Amino acid sequence: MKYSWLGMVGILLPLLRVAQTAPGQDTQTGRGPYARIAILRPHNGDTVDFEAGYMRHRDWHRQAKDNWAWFGWTIWTGERQRWFVYATFAHSAASLDSPVARGEDERDTIWNLTPHVPYLGNALCPYLPGLSRGTGEPSATAKLEFTTVELAPGAEKAFEAAVSSAQARLEGETLWYRMLAGGTAPRYVRLRPRPRVSSILDASSEQALPDAVDHLIVKMTVEILNLRPAMCYGLSPVRQ
Repeated sequence: MKYSWLGMVGILLPLLRVAQTAPGQDTQTGRGPYARIAILRPHNGDTVDFEAGYMRHRDWHRQAKDNWAWFGWTIWTGERQRWFVYATFAHSAASLDSPVARGEDERDTIWNLTPHVPYLGNALCPYLPGLSRGTGEPSATAKLEFTTVELAPGAEKAFEAAVSSAQARLEGETLWYRMLAGGTAPRYVRLRPRPRVSSILDASSEQALPDAVDHLIVKMTVEILNLRPAMCYGLSPVRQ
């Protein structure tokens, strides 16, 4: 099986489907299957200022009493080394319509982040429990294996059936998501949180996809990410 082990494919901004909610309902705390995964690239030589701006924006979320948890990772392997990935998980469709102080969030983002980065993506993905082992939110481990799989058009059902058939053999936390909006489709994302690089390498047999999906895959990229606790918000302590 031959794959392209290049940097993660950039993800475009998603179009979110509007959902109705009852008057007065606190939709920001709604739990559900949806994740948002985004990518930023600091301008050359601007990493220090970007990280300082991102941490100021993180503090804005704290002051705004944001109920969402936000993960932040730096890409360690791949062509996009040192790029930044941030994500939030386990949201209902209704909660996506009600992020904390949307207008103020945008203004603070423009003030603290826009001068330092181009925006390369923001994807909307539902969690696929039938293919996975774990919950819809990854453990906050020091390392994360991030795999992106692009399929041939119309291959979704066959791909999911094949991956689902191997679910019982999974031994470690393995989380699959299907991209609904944000880039070229069909596309899937797999997250494998691990405490160390050696933990990822030692589980290489779990990394392999079933042979039955070989002809369905157009491109596959794999990267290892480092969790950045100082650039996270609302997470439990890092699990080792």
